Amino acid sequence: MLATVIPAPASILIDVEGSVEQFPVRRVYCVGRNYADHAIEMGHDPSREPPFFFQKNADNLFNGDSFPYPPQSSNVHFEVELVMALSGGGTDIPFDEALSKVYGYGVGIDFTRRDVQDVAKKASRPWEAAKAFEKSAPVSALLPAAQLGHPQEGAIWLEVNGERKQSGDLNQMIWKLPEIISELSKFFELAAGDVIMTGTPAGVGAIVRGDRIECGIDRVGKLSLDVV
Repeated sequence: MLATVIPAPASILIDVEGSVEQFPVRRVYCVGRNYADHAIEMGHDPSREPPFFFQKNADNLFNGDSFPYPPQSSNVHFEVELVMALSGGGTDIPFDEALSKVYGYGVGIDFTRRDVQDVAKKASRPWEAAKAFEKSAPVSALLPAAQLGHPQEGAIWLEVNGERKQSGDLNQMIWKLPEIISELSKFFELAAGDVIMTGTPAGVGAIVRGDRIECGIDRVGKLSLDVV
């Protein structure tokens, strides 16, 4: 066993539906503005924009039933997303091989400090403080692709206090699942343990402490959280 000068950080693990085994997380990638209606609501033209990617930290992911409202922000937004978890990787992955790298799928939320992000955008600065903060990426248990297949369509939705805020379909993605993997592998060497958050439909909005969030994707799963 290798000796370390400080205790080694704990592995980041995601639950797997119907199993005592868990999925170990290596990296977390996110796809920006991957639904046309969301791109439009954010002031962009989806017909002219290639995919772009940003990252969260592995330990931003968590299985839990509460989301701690972060400090240094008064405008935190929800963004429900389909999550892909990879069992393989590589570079320059061909389109027709991409889905063979997927272990399974889940439901996740990309929480965003929108006020912090707006300041960063205006100053042409990075987004990490807006995206990669503690507990910013709750995720449901993963459903293995061996059981689910690879979802190409299905309702994706989010409610706050029982009111529907986001409603879309996976078939509305601008860049489909194999395209996301193939394009991302041109920039990074993907590997087993990588998690990809695939974008959100329109309707993103702010939350406050005390809110109850419920969201889901047909056949994939559901996720419920209290904002604390």
